[in-house]
Amino acid sequence: MKNLVKVLFVLAIIIGSTNLLIAQTAPKFGYIDSNKLIENMPGRDTIEAKIINYRTTLQTTIQAMISEYQTKIQDYQNNAATMSAIIKQTKEKEIQDLEGRIQQFQQTADQDLQNFQSESFTPLLNRAKKAIEDVANENGYTYIFDAGTGALLFYEKGDNIMPLVKKKLGI
Repeated sequence: MKNLVKVLFVLAIIIGSTNLLIAQTAPKFGYIDSNKLIENMPGRDTIEAKIINYRTTLQTTIQAMISEYQTKIQDYQNNAATMSAIIKQTKEKEIQDLEGRIQQFQQTADQDLQNFQSESFTPLLNRAKKAIEDVANENGYTYIFDAGTGALLFYEKGDNIMPLVKKKLGI
């Protein structure tokens, strides 16, 4: 009987220690809406203004090219009846070349604008990421989910770390 009590006592200690160990290593979950964080970060408005200016410059250039194209077509249509075959052929080639340049410029401009946006936002995104990582490390979080990108399935028992990250960034 005494041995049974001792065994039960040892088992109780082992089970209690195991529960304590599990409780100490349990993951800590947090979440944040990165879209809202980025919206509130200083410097975002300046970056967006630069992107709008860049986009406007590209649009102005494409509009000038389209205007030139329309002028050449109109000139060709108005004077085609009086043009010699070689001049018609030359004008048609000019119009086709300009059409190709417009298409090429549009494709290049779209890619260039995407690159410009990405490069412009990279420092801001890196600051946000670092702040999130710092808050997670300082507060013992194992996982942080991003509610802004839909990467979050459930967060009822998680902590919203937005206030901590904003504080870290001085917002």
